[in-house]
Amino acid sequence: MRVRKESDVLGVVEVPEGAYYGSETQRAFKNFNGVSGAHLQASIIHNYALLKEAAALANMKAGKLDGKRCRAIVKACAEISEGKFDDQFIVDAFQAGAGTSTNMNVNEVAANRAIEILGGERGDYKIVHPNDHVNMSQSTNDTFHCNTHLTAYRAVQESLMPSLKGLEAALKSKSREFSDIVKVGRTHLQDAVPMTMGQEFSGYAGSVSNAIRDLDDASSSLLELPLGGTALGTGINTPKNYAAYAVQELSRLTGIKFRRAPNTFASMQNQRAELRVAEALRETATTLGKIANDFRLLSSGPRTGIAELVLPSVQPGSSIMPGKINPSMAEMLNMACFHVMGNCHAVEHAAAAGQLELNVFMPVIAYNLVGAIGLLSNATSAFTERCVTGVAANTDMIGKHLSMNISIATSLTPYIGYSKAAEIAMRAYKENKSVREICTELRVLPDKELDRILDPSAQV
Repeated sequence: MRVRKESDVLGVVEVPEGAYYGSETQRAFKNFNGVSGAHLQASIIHNYALLKEAAALANMKAGKLDGKRCRAIVKACAEISEGKFDDQFIVDAFQAGAGTSTNMNVNEVAANRAIEILGGERGDYKIVHPNDHVNMSQSTNDTFHCNTHLTAYRAVQESLMPSLKGLEAALKSKSREFSDIVKVGRTHLQDAVPMTMGQEFSGYAGSVSNAIRDLDDASSSLLELPLGGTALGTGINTPKNYAAYAVQELSRLTGIKFRRAPNTFASMQNQRAELRVAEALRETATTLGKIANDFRLLSSGPRTGIAELVLPSVQPGSSIMPGKINPSMAEMLNMACFHVMGNCHAVEHAAAAGQLELNVFMPVIAYNLVGAIGLLSNATSAFTERCVTGVAANTDMIGKHLSMNISIATSLTPYIGYSKAAEIAMRAYKENKSVREICTELRVLPDKELDRILDPSAQV
């Protein structure tokens, strides 16, 4: 392989001749290659380039970066944001602290592409330098934090929110479809008083609505950026008004109203926004996991379980038992939720491990936070499209269960008292009869009264 030689503070580094990255990326690749085999998500790279574009424009506006270099850097960063150089981002997700390796990977690719745009050859950093020009007025310490906020916010709003709203709409539609189906409610996994299946599904829809509201509120914290804080929050090496210009440019480029953090030191020392989003994600995963569990329980059988829901058949369920169909989409959602909870746990541990002026574990925070959002988005959409929209009610089984529900005796309590109603319920259970049959045998109330009181549809 043909190489070009670059130099850094540690000496000479051989870089593949055709590479857009440079010496620091090459060193990081050698140090961390194969640690996990995973890279930071492409969205993190694309948004980092967008942040660099905003920084270049802010530096030009502040009079620190000349227009010629600025235009070349902006064009190079725009191409990176479009995904044209994805193969040049080769650093493992588990890398040196703070994210310096990834920041320099972006700086070097942007610099070398800008050099080409200006007619030079890759590696000629006199034309555009990764640190002096692309990283001007920046540090990994402020930009990686900012990019985590930017990427996570866009992922929540552009991907996860639409997925959750699609699920919410599908559940509401099923709630209306099932509004007249009276069934046995269950508590403690035991028969309880009647309800409609529509009411049950309205609970699922309402739970998703709550998750949407909480996520939206938590993600608003991501709009505060420590941009311009550079190394510690002091803003060293930034020109006057740079921070304000950079936030303005990023807001213009993204269409999102970002604002500068009121205290850059607090924003860089702590991960309050990331923690709030992680907590909301974990709660959302818990909610979705509960719904998936209920779908699995309600569809259990089909002959020896509850079997009140019929889930769409999406694939054979067994390699040995012919005709067996499993609740595959609900199982998938459960597993995705487990993984998201683990992602959020990693974010919390990494946030707690920060020291003094900087949390150096930002790469694993970004990787897990963005990964959790993406996984939950995809899993939710798949569950909605291939399960919820096609779910049906097994009215025969629902009616059979309802006819033998002893908890319907609850409605007798105002007329004959709790003790007498309990006696009737227990007798019905022991004799395998309906509550109505026992009431008729004991002549506790006139038939017309029993018809009215024991009508399941009147109890919902």
